[in-house]
Amino acid sequence: MKSKFVLSAFVIWILGTSAYFMVPVQNWKISKGYSIKFTSKDPTGIFKDFKGNISFDENDLANSKFDVNMDISSISTGNGMQNKKAQTEEWFDAGKYPQIQYVSTKIEKADKGYAVYGNLSMKGISKPYKVNLTVKKDGSNLKFIGTFNVNRMDFKVGKKSDAVPDVMKIDFSIPVSK
Repeated sequence: MKSKFVLSAFVIWILGTSAYFMVPVQNWKISKGYSIKFTSKDPTGIFKDFKGNISFDENDLANSKFDVNMDISSISTGNGMQNKKAQTEEWFDAGKYPQIQYVSTKIEKADKGYAVYGNLSMKGISKPYKVNLTVKKDGSNLKFIGTFNVNRMDFKVGKKSDAVPDVMKIDFSIPVSK
């Protein structure tokens, strides 16, 4: 009986101390050279201002997290008039909703990389979105690469139109360092 108690106490101690000495999930800093592009028949462009917090460890996906955002004011379509129109109430309403945000809720290993589940928020509307990404290692740095589609009508960005497609393709490449 005494040996079972000693063995149980030892197991509890080992589990408790191993949790104490576990290495935390890595926090990554977004590096220069990121790219957030949107493409459609028209418009096409980039967001120049991208920031946020990324905590990622391929061995601890349960504690990994993406919380990133883009400033609407940094939209660049190559056309100054389109850039200004994108700021208006009809489109992104940048005065009231200055950022697009993505916050992950779960990350899972997938066939070719990772499936990141989270909430995409723009223009005061939040919708669940799954984003597939791959991770490229470059020494001690990483790069997250992926593509997903966004239906602008889900977020009331602009009005239905034959001139502007509803679905925008988003391509991203996000280099990060420790």
